Amino acid sequence: MNDLHKLGAMQLGAAIGSGECSASEAVDACLRQIGRDNDKVNAFITVIAEEARANAQSVDAEIATEGQRGPLQGVPIAHKDLYYTEDVRTTAGSGVQEDFIPAFDATVVARLKDAGMIMLGKLNTHEFAYGPTNDTSHFGACRNPWNFDRVSGGSSGGSGASIGMRMLPAATGSDTGGSIRIPAACCGITGLKPTYGRIPRDGIFPLCWTMDHPGPMARSVEDIAALLQVMSGFNAKDASSSPLPVPDYQKLLNKEVSGLRIGIPHRHFFDQSEAEIDVLVHDALIEFEKMGARLIDVDIQYIERAAAAAMAIYLAESTAYHENQLEEDPALYSEQVRTFLELGNHVLAKDYIHAQRYRALLGQQLATLFAKVDILATPTLPIVAPKIGQSEVEIRGHAEGVFSALLRNTEPFNLAGVPALVVPCGLSK
Repeated sequence: MNDLHKLGAMQLGAAIGSGECSASEAVDACLRQIGRDNDKVNAFITVIAEEARANAQSVDAEIATEGQRGPLQGVPIAHKDLYYTEDVRTTAGSGVQEDFIPAFDATVVARLKDAGMIMLGKLNTHEFAYGPTNDTSHFGACRNPWNFDRVSGGSSGGSGASIGMRMLPAATGSDTGGSIRIPAACCGITGLKPTYGRIPRDGIFPLCWTMDHPGPMARSVEDIAALLQVMSGFNAKDASSSPLPVPDYQKLLNKEVSGLRIGIPHRHFFDQSEAEIDVLVHDALIEFEKMGARLIDVDIQYIERAAAAAMAIYLAESTAYHENQLEEDPALYSEQVRTFLELGNHVLAKDYIHAQRYRALLGQQLATLFAKVDILATPTLPIVAPKIGQSEVEIRGHAEGVFSALLRNTEPFNLAGVPALVVPCGLSK
């Protein structure tokens, strides 16, 4: 088969299982694409070609004698460089961790490895996941596969860019304020921030303990469902991981759209988006309506306060985590991240408590809404991917900082811990 690197994860897994191609051929195809195009987008920090080829040969031998044991066996993947990977350096995109080599795998990495997926390497991230652009990394900015002058989105920018550039079919990401969904939207792929606790976080560098969500990134919802199936489930090493049973996500893909109640929160999400995005998202929603879904106007009270609450929590929790390292080696941090960490020293206990009180209020608001609608539909971002280094954007005549614009629509769902899925619905001019 030609162009194996262009196939989605489930497509590639099916081809390997049927004998149309081998895991070794799939890995070689992806490695060729990485070698050809990674310099354009700077998605990979580390590539482990020899190990990947050796693992592919082992998988091929197993499939030849025992058959394929799961739909993802033999499929290449790479991990955001926050995920611990045994004997493979894990940098968090920072000079602080430039030479750190973990002695064990994160639980998620181990689960995907057990499913037979083959790791190709580690992916660029905004330093310690502390930003939505991925233009601040010890290893250089990650660039958008559609336009190399623009950001990939962050912090899981390497994951978004590598999939968007067709280097591989799937990757892991993490999402604290939008860090799976922002690069998914910027790079035109699919990404899921699951329910808080659905996927265990042990062995992943934290940004903000109470808002971090690991999750899958891929080219289709079908691929996301397959990855989520493997990644999900309780692990005692993460006290926040959910003990609830993991459903069969593949079976849930074929539910009827007819009768689905879709809540449309115009205020905050649509009325502050670029007009072009507003139109594209509404056009997509009309397609759902044609299939029998009901579009219901809703409002999320106090939604405009989410950004301030999220910032208070980020600043306090991230500074608590980095406190000792920041005192010992402040120069190893980028100026941007160091500034955020220093600001965290000025968050008062009352600020943190008020933010958590707002968080409870937002959760109550959403619980009330979900008694009336099945899902909410919003633009993931109010803007298209900004240029690398750009600090301000103009939306409908109003200037706004790039960071606040990129995070505005995504942060509320991290605060509430509810799942949020990104699917592409068009291209800008």
